[in-house]
Amino acid sequence: MDLVGFFKQANIFLGGPATVIFLIIGVILTLKTRFIQIRGLPRLWQFITQGFRRKDEGNIKTISSFHAMFAAMATSLGMGNIVGPSVAIIIGGPGALFWLIAYTFFGGVMRFTETSFALFTRKKLQDGKIISGPTQYLRLISNWLANWYGWIMIALFAVWSGLQSNTLANILAKENVPQWWIGLALATIVLIVLHGGAKRVGLVASKLVPFMFIFYLSFSLWVIFRDFTMLKHAFTLIFSSIFSPVAPVGAFAGASVMTAIRAGVFKSIFITEAGLGTSSIPHSMSDAKNHTDQGLLAMYSIIADGFLAFISGLLVIVTGLWKTVDNIDSTLVYTAFKTYTPALGDFILVVSVTLFVITTVIGNSFNGMQSFASLTKHRWVRQYKIFTAGIIFLGSIMSVPLIWHMVDFIITFVAVPNVISLAILAFKMPEVLEIKS
Repeated sequence: MDLVGFFKQANIFLGGPATVIFLIIGVILTLKTRFIQIRGLPRLWQFITQGFRRKDEGNIKTISSFHAMFAAMATSLGMGNIVGPSVAIIIGGPGALFWLIAYTFFGGVMRFTETSFALFTRKKLQDGKIISGPTQYLRLISNWLANWYGWIMIALFAVWSGLQSNTLANILAKENVPQWWIGLALATIVLIVLHGGAKRVGLVASKLVPFMFIFYLSFSLWVIFRDFTMLKHAFTLIFSSIFSPVAPVGAFAGASVMTAIRAGVFKSIFITEAGLGTSSIPHSMSDAKNHTDQGLLAMYSIIADGFLAFISGLLVIVTGLWKTVDNIDSTLVYTAFKTYTPALGDFILVVSVTLFVITTVIGNSFNGMQSFASLTKHRWVRQYKIFTAGIIFLGSIMSVPLIWHMVDFIITFVAVPNVISLAILAFKMPEVLEIKS
């Protein structure tokens, strides 16, 4: 059995139980917070109309609440939203798109819980630097668990960045750009931006995220709404295959309902980072006065993740491209744009995808650096930056199925202990999750 086969079989064995755990914990946290996804809406409106209350903490190296949100969105709102849904559909069929979106409801409460505890437990060093994120709140349960999470998460961030590089390299290879060029360019960009620290990450992300979101979305909607008959058929296909698989086609041959659920949930976790704890890292750099305020902002920002992922999934179902492949393919959306958009459509996608990848790689690399710093007390950070750059370069030339299966494999070992810990902390310290005025 080769590496691709090993990781594929391992994900089938581990993915089923892990999916059940994710859904059960999502329900538990929803009930424990008394449906914070709905109950928090008045507070969100208050943020919009009155703004955030900021905390003055002297020389602590924080960033504004919205820069923290955009830095978090830079990792979750990116290549995963474009490619992740098509990969889920290739593996589990159209029904996987329903489960991908359904998980965002429970994922929202996980992001609220993660972010609230991340801000509550963050620590400031003498030089003003912050140690924060899951490695901090997991220490409330066990130092061993925090260290396990931290080191596995470092591996995931590295593979994640390699996956972004791999996807962009494969898309641009269709435009005759050498794949190793992409890896080298991304590695260089990451080294430059990381040298600027959290403020530069927030600045870059806040400038690029809204622009690339609108840019990609406009052309996607044009393709989707060009044929209302196919759009209606796509919705029928999605809802009819929620609990019963459609006729096997392409790479979907042999898939079951559980395959669809697992593919949808795992790609939703990959896209939104809900349950991984990773989005809490940039959010925990926020200067919000109340930690639950930033938690609510983290929770509701998942709407953008889910919406963009749904549009991307519709794109490959409406065009029928999901039925044309025999293995995991990260270029289906590129093919849709090249085939169904007006002149320069593929160029528009390439520009959008490039922006998505740059911000996602920057965000992932920053989060990886923060996790590494938490474990080493800010030692050897320069060496970690070089290591990350190396993985980004190597990722550009790796096998597509291998790197996707590797990501799902590592996600299991990060997300399962994290979500179980969130449930424990929610019952152990419920006051942390109470919304404060």
